[in-house]
Amino acid sequence: MRKKIAVIGSGISGLASAHFLSSHHDITLFEKDSRLGGHTHTVDVEVESGRYAVDTGFIVCNDRNYPHFMGLMDKLGLNLKKSIMSFGVRVEEKDLEYNGTSINALFCQRKNFINPSFYRMIFDILRFNREATRHYLETKDDQDEGKTLEEYLKENGYSEEFTEAYIMPMGAAIWSCSREEMRKFPLAFFVRFFHHHGLLTIDERPQWYVLEGGSRSYLEPLSQNFKAGIRLNSKVTSLKRLPHGVEVTVNGATEVFDEVICASHADETLALLDDATPIEREVLSGFEYRPNDVILHTDIKILPKKTMAHASWNYFLPRKHLAHVAVTYHMNILQGIKSPETFLVSLNMQDYIDPSKIIKRIEYSHPVYSLNSMKAQARWEEVSGSNRVHFCGAYWGNGFHEDGVKSALRVARSFGVEV
Repeated sequence: MRKKIAVIGSGISGLASAHFLSSHHDITLFEKDSRLGGHTHTVDVEVESGRYAVDTGFIVCNDRNYPHFMGLMDKLGLNLKKSIMSFGVRVEEKDLEYNGTSINALFCQRKNFINPSFYRMIFDILRFNREATRHYLETKDDQDEGKTLEEYLKENGYSEEFTEAYIMPMGAAIWSCSREEMRKFPLAFFVRFFHHHGLLTIDERPQWYVLEGGSRSYLEPLSQNFKAGIRLNSKVTSLKRLPHGVEVTVNGATEVFDEVICASHADETLALLDDATPIEREVLSGFEYRPNDVILHTDIKILPKKTMAHASWNYFLPRKHLAHVAVTYHMNILQGIKSPETFLVSLNMQDYIDPSKIIKRIEYSHPVYSLNSMKAQARWEEVSGSNRVHFCGAYWGNGFHEDGVKSALRVARSFGVEV
């Protein structure tokens, strides 16, 4: 039977859910912003040398860990081009810079050829790759392991250099979280992710890609089948379940739908539920979020001093420790942008960027993973679909686009739709 379904949120999870269900049901998608996409936000930048489409949120995917997302892009007829993925670190207090791309870039500061602590870090990287791989294989069926990343590193005697200048920065850059949050990061979640993404090997890394024309390229084709049902500038403020449907309050008016898919962040979703059950409150409150200030700019002074240290992802640890992660994405490298200008996207570095070189400021919120969130993730079936409200989002997985599509597929299957 064809149903009237409301989808709340137009990030990848909401758009994919609506796309998968639009051939079988009548879809109305509510987006509080004036644009579709959520973290998919490509900005048109006009500078002296020309006009460029620069991504600021979702940027890359790879051929190993994004099968559902890349398969969807292929079905939509979209083109992907190869990207270069590299990671560099600048620790201001220790005047340390390196880029893991090559031996030359690793030792871009020649003084590190005679720096024992730098060699200790390299030794511990190789040791962690071996031991974490073994740990994953031995414990992969035990997802209830209640140990944090910091506990594991201390128990196994990893050096301060490795902890503070490699593993914590890399994790913080991947999940856009603070160093303090990384210390509490669930070990099982961390090791599983690193293992599957080839981050525990030196030479078996996946190939990374970007969408030609910017990540926004998928928004129009993905939403084509339900275009008439899209409502921008439509803020949903409450959901109330009725005997015959779900009442949705949007911009002060109410409408009734047969089913509702909440593709908003878990905390936002919980705030919408007027009649949330105790179990819904318990599960959804298990997820936390961290707001990050994102700046698109051209101030190259915030990159490492050594040009060879410049990487796709550049982690910065200033003398004054920040409460948030500080990382800069080099968009010319990642998107293959050929221009005399250097386009950078920095998180939480507003105090270090020349205001005259700022192009755009945006705020994104990212999930913060913990032992509590891992337990909540395992309880999706207990809450989603209960009394006609479904919960969809990348937060049920690793927090990335692939996880958003997988979550949308899971919701679609709960409606009996196989894609």
